[in-house]
Amino acid sequence: MKKSAWLPALIAPVVVAGAVAAPALASAANAPVAGTNPSAADVIASVAKSSDAQYSGKLAQSSDLGLPELPTGSGGSSLEGNASDVLGMLTSSHTARVYADGTTKQRVQVTEQLAEQDLVRNGSDVWTWDSKEREATHVVLPSGAQKSFEDGTTTPSDVAKQAIEAITPSTSVAKPTSTSVAGHDAWQLVLTPKSSDTLVGSVQLAVDKQTGLPLRATVRAKGQSEPAFQVGFTSLQYGAPASRLFDFTPPSNAKVTTKDLSDASGHHAGTGARHGHEGDAPTVTGTGWDTIAQLPAGTADQSGLGDDGTTLLNQLTKAVDGGRAIQTSLVSVYLTDDGRVLVGAVPVSSLVAAAK
Repeated sequence: MKKSAWLPALIAPVVVAGAVAAPALASAANAPVAGTNPSAADVIASVAKSSDAQYSGKLAQSSDLGLPELPTGSGGSSLEGNASDVLGMLTSSHTARVYADGTTKQRVQVTEQLAEQDLVRNGSDVWTWDSKEREATHVVLPSGAQKSFEDGTTTPSDVAKQAIEAITPSTSVAKPTSTSVAGHDAWQLVLTPKSSDTLVGSVQLAVDKQTGLPLRATVRAKGQSEPAFQVGFTSLQYGAPASRLFDFTPPSNAKVTTKDLSDASGHHAGTGARHGHEGDAPTVTGTGWDTIAQLPAGTADQSGLGDDGTTLLNQLTKAVDGGRAIQTSLVSVYLTDDGRVLVGAVPVSSLVAAAK
């Protein structure tokens, strides 16, 4: 997993991609989209109504998932480096600059240690760029694709959409209270899963009072007061970003990979897990916060890891019935002996039961 996957895929049971904001900022300035004493439904409606956001901002992400420290002594193998990158993304704080001009123009820039990763969407063209690896990927989206291209990067909107979709009947929502994020007045919602099995204790969302744009999302693990995961704007300016920000040309010495999805049907234009088997798509069981995604046999083939890789895997995981697993404060991953991978915001015991 590369660092361009700013929010690791392990959090997938909690977040999905979505882009929401206000349609007319000028009029919204004098007419709060959710009123002066809104219900939770009013605030949720303000989030869901429009997708024409124009803004520039800076996001900060922090994670404290209770992961073990990366073991040493694996001889500096490439696997150790990859694991270090993944654990670094899960345990360290990160920042990103984000730009949006409606549903079809977005840019995300992550800069760390003199290296930069970018995702740029301009209409049907999507570019990803890794300056350290000197690698670019060009994806041509299907005609009419509206959904923001998913690259692993998340925003408060991402977390808001998944939490909102899970509200009925799996989630309780408290009455909105006032707060402020990045200098913008916001309504704060607290969503609490009704499930007794999920590891998620609550999701806290801050939504701009004027525009409906989610400004901050905080996820707490069950039984913990400090956030296990948080992403939010530290600065935010409304208005159309410079058009040049959505143009990208790879350097002449870059390795470029092209993926043309323009002929894909609308049914397959989006991304995400599907129920049942379809190629390498995961099988999904459970609902709401108890959802479990299962990848087929052979996904986690450990035969090619070598001694160093096997040692590292064994140190990062623990032996359980039928395989090995790791449980963080928010999500569990189970690697079965036959190579299946199960992931969910549930205890390891639930994954083991689902695998049988």
